[in-house]
Amino acid sequence: MSICRNVGILPRLTKQCIRLASVQPTRSYADMAFTFASPASVFYNKANVKQIDVPSFSGSFGILPNHVPLIAVLKPGVITVHEQDGQNKRYFVSSGSVTVNDDSTVQILAEEACTVDQLDAQAVRDGATKAAQDLLSASSEVAKAEAQIAMECYEALQKAVDSH
Repeated sequence: MSICRNVGILPRLTKQCIRLASVQPTRSYADMAFTFASPASVFYNKANVKQIDVPSFSGSFGILPNHVPLIAVLKPGVITVHEQDGQNKRYFVSSGSVTVNDDSTVQILAEEACTVDQLDAQAVRDGATKAAQDLLSASSEVAKAEAQIAMECYEALQKAVDSH
């Protein structure tokens, strides 16, 4: 009896099912178009890569083709790009966002980014020392928060330098 009442919606449901079933992805499983940029540089522009490992505030994770769509906030750390030719390239990012779309496109927009080999170990140590001094001498909650953020960033920079 209930089928008879709902027969009117069958043509509409059938059209939706056909439309959804006929949508074929234009990229193969092995393809992932990757764009990675900062205000100063474009590192990748729709490049086909195997995998991207990213640090985020919800945890570090790897992105492969056909990854579930998501949006995440980057935390200071190293992004590793596994290229199709087998090379792994490492970039330090200060912050930013990562977007994974259902068509296997990935965009990373970083506030600041550079290759890990561009990091100056002495400048990182000096910056960490200054940030620690700023934290100890901070007289307001805002100054303490700013110094703590700087400390966290320099800790991530130091890890990147140490792992290089």
